[in-house]
Formats: sequence, structure tokens, C-alpha cells
Amino acid sequence: MKTLGNIIWIALGGIWTALWWLLVGCVFYITIIGIPLGRQAFKMASLTLAPFGKTVEYGGGAPSLIANIVWLIFAGIPMAIAYVLAGIACCITIVAIPFGLQSFKMAKLSLMPFGAVVS
Repeated sequence: MKTLGNIIWIALGGIWTALWWLLVGCVFYITIIGIPLGRQAFKMASLTLAPFGKTVEYGGGAPSLIANIVWLIFAGIPMAIAYVLAGIACCITIVAIPFGLQSFKMAKLSLMPFGAVVS
């Protein structure tokens, strides 16, 4: 079932979201300071491409908190807003509720990617 969900997710826009994360990662990789942020963006791109069947565990300490604050300023808030809007649009219909829940999972992760482990 998760494979079918991932295929539908990709067909209905997951590919574009993953490409957006890749673009953000490439922009961050331009500077040496942005490389850790770019690595997180690439991690988000891979998760966005196939979110069904994966869980996210949050952790980390003070370094993760500082990096998450920088992330929020430059990329997190716009991405989270986009995921929340997509989640709301999906949850309006009964059929798309699983896709809405995945969008909300991605919204939370887009706010706090540092210290998060995707499994």
C-alpha cells in the first residue's frame, strides 16, 4: 500500500516538491557556511519523493536548535506554509486524507530538519 501511495504522491506533485528541495540545497551549497543546510535540503528531497512508510524521530541538542533557527529564517517557514496549505487542500476530501497527513508530517520536518532522523 505504501508503494501505491508513493506512486500517487509522485504523480500528484511530489516530484516538483522534491525538485524544489534539490534547488534549495544547490543554492545553500554555493557557500561553505550553507553546506550543512544544503545537506538537510537534500535529505528533505529524498523524503519528499517517497514519504509513505517512513517515520521521523526528532532529537538533537543545542547545535541542532541553532541550525534549525537559521533554517527557519532562510527556508523553513515558506516550505512549511506550502506543506500546510497542501495538507489542508488534501484533507478536504476523504480520499486524499492520507496525502494530507503526509503533507503535515513534511511541514513539521521542514521547520525542524536538524536533529531529525528519518527511518
